[in-house]
Amino acid sequence: MRLNEIAPQKPLNPEQARLKSMKDRVKRDQEAVKAERARQKIKAGQQDLIKRNLVDTTKL
Repeated sequence: MRLNEIAPQKPLNPEQARLKSMKDRVKRDQEAVKAERARQKIKAGQQDLIKRNLVDTTKL
């Protein structure tokens, strides 16, 4: 480890803190959108499997 990795950082001024907060919020929101898309894709795949399974059992 380097000394600058261990040394405490100076506190941000209000403008810098607000900007960092906005950037962090954007990252969180992007991750939430990514997770929601994945959840919806999984749900659609599960529904497709259910439909296919019902169609296959009716052909028997």
